[in-house]
Amino acid sequence: MKLDSVNHVAVIGTGMIGAGMAALFTGNGYRTSMYAVNDAEAAAGLERYEQYYADLVEKKLLTDEQARICRRYLFITQNYPDLADADFILECVFEKLDVKYSVYKEIETHCGQFKAIASTTSAISADDLCKGLAAKEKLVVAHPYNPPHLVPCVEIVPGGETDGAVLKLVEDFFVSLGRDPVVMKKSVPGFIANRLQHALFRECVYMVEQGIADPEAVDKALKSSFAPRYTSIGIFEHFDYAGLDMICGIEDYLFPSLCNADRTQDLIRERYEAGDLGCKTGKGVYDWSGIDIDDFRRRSSEPYLRFFNWSVPVS
Repeated sequence: MKLDSVNHVAVIGTGMIGAGMAALFTGNGYRTSMYAVNDAEAAAGLERYEQYYADLVEKKLLTDEQARICRRYLFITQNYPDLADADFILECVFEKLDVKYSVYKEIETHCGQFKAIASTTSAISADDLCKGLAAKEKLVVAHPYNPPHLVPCVEIVPGGETDGAVLKLVEDFFVSLGRDPVVMKKSVPGFIANRLQHALFRECVYMVEQGIADPEAVDKALKSSFAPRYTSIGIFEHFDYAGLDMICGIEDYLFPSLCNADRTQDLIRERYEAGDLGCKTGKGVYDWSGIDIDDFRRRSSEPYLRFFNWSVPVS
């Protein structure tokens, strides 16, 4: 159910996260403005937005008419004054503090009545982010996961100066969108899920570098062993169910042999430095030249379709 206190949402950024969140907001009946820095980014953001809706229609989660109604709630602008009456602002720009600070300056100059600003940063602490704001009490991190219009989890992280009422507003806002927000007690780099994900990623890379298995074997083992389990139960639940005596026995034997790298490993860094960035350049750990990207996008979304629960506007 929509919050009466939020009438206009501003999304700063038109990338996958920005466009996906704009799809989520309009899909729940919130008037949403998506800010783009230029014509090309505006067009790209709209294309992403419309692709998300096309996928939902294809899966029969929405009708064409419902998608058209939702589209009426979206406005794209290249002018900050158009966001003057925004109540809630979502910042989805590059992971560089100077870029984010420049956005915050524009927001405070042109958007005098915002109640909260939430950053979708994947790792930067709220305390570092709020250094770029005068209204430090209004900032939180609200970190979603891709595809953000489908994944229920949003990590909400307060800074040391975040007002409690602002934190509650942000949590309530995402609940109104059918999300399942996780409010952290304090900020740490990477928050919760990215710390888990990158600890796993580090071990995956280590096994390939050590000649234990190739990437295809690691990915296959992940998808067909324990990963599906944690879509239904939690890891601490599983530990308790298995028995902590067994967990201690395994970990005391296993932990000394696990990776403890404290920087990006060579397997990844060498490809990065060579310009092989993955899907976006056609080559990374895998060769993407023959991969159907539309099929990959659909498979990435598939596990989350069962969570679809938008309160779609009727007019």
